[in-house]
Amino acid sequence: MAPRTEEQELQEMDAWWRAANYLSLGMLYLKDNPLLRSPLSPEHLKKRLLGHWGSDPGQNFVWVHANRLIRRHDLNMIYISGPGHGAPATLSNAYLEGTYTEVYPDRTEDTRGLKNFFRQFSFPGGLGSHCTPETPGSINEGGELGYSLSHAYGAVFDHPDLIAVCVVGDGEAETGPMATSWHSNKFLNPVTDGAVLPILHLNGYKIANPTILARISPEELKSLFVGYGYKPVVVEGDDPAEMHRKMARAMDACLSDLRRIQRNARAQGVPVRAPWPMIILRTPKGWTAPKEMDGHRIEGFFRAHQVPILDAATNPGHLALLEQWFRKYRPEELFDENGTLVPALKALAPKGNRRMSANPLANGGLLRKPLIMPDFREYAVDVSNPGTVEAENTFVMGTFLRDVMKQNPRNFRVFGPDETASNHLQALYEVTKKAWMGETRPEDADGCQLAPDGHVMEMLSEHTLEGWLEGYLLTGRHGLLNTYEAFAHIIDSMVNQHAKWLEKAKTDVSWRAPVSSLNILLSSTVWRQDHNGFTHQDPGFLDVVTNKRASVVRIYLPPDANTLLSVADHCLRSTDYVNVIVADKQPHLQYLDRDAAARHAAKGIGLWEWASNDQGEEPDAVMACCGDVVTLEALAAVAILREKIPDLRIRFVNVVDLFRLQPPSEHPHGLSDRDFDSLFTTDRPIIFNFHGYPWLIHKLAYRRTNHRNLHVRGYKEKGSINTPLQLAIENQIDRFSLAIDVIDRVPRVGVRGAHVKEWLKDQILEHLLYASREGEDPPAITRWKWPF
Repeated sequence: MAPRTEEQELQEMDAWWRAANYLSLGMLYLKDNPLLRSPLSPEHLKKRLLGHWGSDPGQNFVWVHANRLIRRHDLNMIYISGPGHGAPATLSNAYLEGTYTEVYPDRTEDTRGLKNFFRQFSFPGGLGSHCTPETPGSINEGGELGYSLSHAYGAVFDHPDLIAVCVVGDGEAETGPMATSWHSNKFLNPVTDGAVLPILHLNGYKIANPTILARISPEELKSLFVGYGYKPVVVEGDDPAEMHRKMARAMDACLSDLRRIQRNARAQGVPVRAPWPMIILRTPKGWTAPKEMDGHRIEGFFRAHQVPILDAATNPGHLALLEQWFRKYRPEELFDENGTLVPALKALAPKGNRRMSANPLANGGLLRKPLIMPDFREYAVDVSNPGTVEAENTFVMGTFLRDVMKQNPRNFRVFGPDETASNHLQALYEVTKKAWMGETRPEDADGCQLAPDGHVMEMLSEHTLEGWLEGYLLTGRHGLLNTYEAFAHIIDSMVNQHAKWLEKAKTDVSWRAPVSSLNILLSSTVWRQDHNGFTHQDPGFLDVVTNKRASVVRIYLPPDANTLLSVADHCLRSTDYVNVIVADKQPHLQYLDRDAAARHAAKGIGLWEWASNDQGEEPDAVMACCGDVVTLEALAAVAILREKIPDLRIRFVNVVDLFRLQPPSEHPHGLSDRDFDSLFTTDRPIIFNFHGYPWLIHKLAYRRTNHRNLHVRGYKEKGSINTPLQLAIENQIDRFSLAIDVIDRVPRVGVRGAHVKEWLKDQILEHLLYASREGEDPPAITRWKWPF
């Protein structure tokens, strides 16, 4: 057989494109008669027409051209769909490549299976219009716009042979996260990393408005991306035959540029930042849709964004127009009598795992290897007597992370917005530097810690960092994001999207393998903002996380360094969770030796016998705490009470795992009612000192027997430029306020309690005056140690 000419190949690609467009349209409309073997009638249509058409033809166009490169060059390539409702394109190509049938055997490659395939889209119990976890080949859900490009770059870090083709919708291109993610090319090492081919798909409109980048001049648009550090290639038009030729040439040129950049860097072993290629693809909105209907433009206008013809079931003229639309793709040429894609087109799909819909990297848990972990106990602080020695908790954690990085140099990265050293994780720089492909100056050598092959990722965009990390995890690797606590809110919605992805993957998609957990360290916390003040005081990220499904979220507030080490070890080993760890970076008293800390972290909650004096008796009150600073203040309050009212019996309980407070019916980590009552009693007052907003504890524990006696102290939006004790007093989580609260709730202390209360009130006033006068807390506070 003579080899196919280029023109024949392009004609076959056009036929694949028509098939993918037909399937995309069928998903929107059809529940029966999937190949129009009989005239289209209203009973063949879905009752509710849901989904989006606008970006599908352009994405199908990109897919078939990416497949051409994969077949020709045996490429390892994945596809990332950025347009928000572009799932029909990815689903259509997954079906045509056979992957969809492999993972969903009832969606067979015949007329019956095609009917099932169409029916399940935007149908109760079926698939939504985003590239959800049920979509083979996807690592970008797309429910919220702006993250596709950062996911793409995260995927190719440390995957030197991988190319991620990322289609960015022009609506998506207007988002803040997308604006910063274009800078990811400054962190891509052509020696050790793969490559991203961004394709900005300009079809001109969003739901009902023009898009910004589609309405600026070609010169301005090109200058924008040259300024970002790319080499843009423009492909535009609406004639399919001409567009196929243009796109084939553009894709060849971009691949040539990618390989040249990588080849030169790898041959010399010297990574140099070069302008990476990208494509600006300009096609009509809803390409190949009817030109107009009832005098209103469809193709090339915003009316093609969603479902362009909504009343075909009741309007015979519109039904005829819809049938004409379907038949323009000539399905009888594309599918045989059995309803199967004809062999000549089936041959256009890459083979096996080279199919983008079947690439194992898009189901990264298949390739995930556990981290090689050092023994966290070897990094423990020596604690012989509780509450008598100090250490910086996150610095200790940093020494542990240093050796995790050392033992996993191509499988683990740490991400943070210019705060790795600020959060006292600088020990990492002993084994790696900050990834940086930009210009360096001589003075940078004095502390900037920059290197092209660095595995600490710093950029002042939490969105981009989170996107990189998610892409890195979803393609089988491991990582941790550290950020200032108050500004974790910037990624609230991103973490929300990832948690939903994990939940859906775990519960409804059996073929998705577990991926490494998303680990977030919150430091520079609310209680230690001596100079940043009120703007940096917000522990509310925890509230957001507790709203997610219990099967995928975990929150830990270790009180000291050794407990933090145990928690970090557990989180880095785990899969399919969002783990949030709260640990302040300043020096703190240390309470538990390494073995006690490991036991305490494993239990998640515990009674500290050494801080309690109710042994063998019912306590008069329970002092509970969760968080490092609040633990210190709670212990100091207990020490005051034990000194001033020696016969007052106090039980001290510390919480590490926040979800231990919920019943087991609400969270798998929940403490049983019997164990909860044993710790907290059924009728004694509980003074609970909490790191975050106090009402969160009530939300978690409201079903407990003794909730009526639960009194929570926490942050109450009071703060400024304070000393630590001033801030604690303003929010009543300080030792003096806690001691007063206990006295108020234990009537039997009587007159003795009144005298102690007056002394405690005087202490509050004196310490506030001292801080206002001296600008710091008195030595009795800053040097306090556990006295018993």
